Amino acid sequence: MVLRRILIGSLALVASVATACTDDPSASAPGPDAASLLRDAAGATRNIRSAHFTLKVDGQLPGVPVHSAEGDLTREGGPSGAAKGTVNMDLLGQLFEGEFVLVNDSVYIKGATGGFQQLPASLVSNIYDPSAILNPDKGIAKVLSSVQDPRSEGTESVDGTSAYKVSGRVGKDVVRGLVPGVESDVDITFWLRQDNKQPVKASVKSQGGDGGTATVDVTLSDVDKPVTITPPN
Repeated sequence: MVLRRILIGSLALVASVATACTDDPSASAPGPDAASLLRDAAGATRNIRSAHFTLKVDGQLPGVPVHSAEGDLTREGGPSGAAKGTVNMDLLGQLFEGEFVLVNDSVYIKGATGGFQQLPASLVSNIYDPSAILNPDKGIAKVLSSVQDPRSEGTESVDGTSAYKVSGRVGKDVVRGLVPGVESDVDITFWLRQDNKQPVKASVKSQGGDGGTATVDVTLSDVDKPVTITPPN
C-alpha cells in the first residue's frame, strides 16, 4: 500500500510538471513578426563590410542582362565598393562569359581568351554592378527595408544555416539595386539567419518573358571575412 501511494504520488508530480510545461506561454509563443525581422535584417546588413555572393537567374527576364554570377564583394575600393568574380551575361549586345574585377571606378573583364580589358565602370554600372549588393542605399539593406505586406513563413535551413523565412513584395525601382533590369514589381522571399538576422538568401519572382515565372536567387556567405580587391596586372 505504501509503495502504491509512492508510485501514485510520483506519477501525479510528473503529470503536474508536464502540465506546467505545456501551459507555459513561451512554449507555444510565435516567432518574431515579419516587419521586425526585416527591420533587424536591414540594420544588420548595413554593417556588412564584405561577403561572397552568388546570383542565378532561372527563366527568361526581359531587361535582366545577367544569367549567373559569383564572386567576392567589399565596401572598400570605390564609391559603391569593389567586386571580383565570374559572370555570364549579355554585355553590349553580346554574350559574355568570363572574369570581372570592379575597383576604383574601372571594370576589368576577361573572356575565354586574352587578358583583362579595362573599361570605365560607368559603362557597365547600369547593366550590372555587383558591388551595389552591399551598398546600404540601394542594395540588399534598401530592399529589406522596402518590403511591402511582409509575412513570416516559419524557419528553414539554407546550406546548414537555420533561418527565418519572410516574404513580401517590392517595387521595381527598389529591387533594381539587387537585380538590374527588372521592369515590374516583384515577389521576394528572404531567408534571415536566426542568430544575427543577416540575410542568407533572397529569391525574386517575376513574370518571365515567355509567360511563365522567372526567379533570381542571390546568396551571401563568408560575411565579413577579409577581402582584398586590386586591379589585375
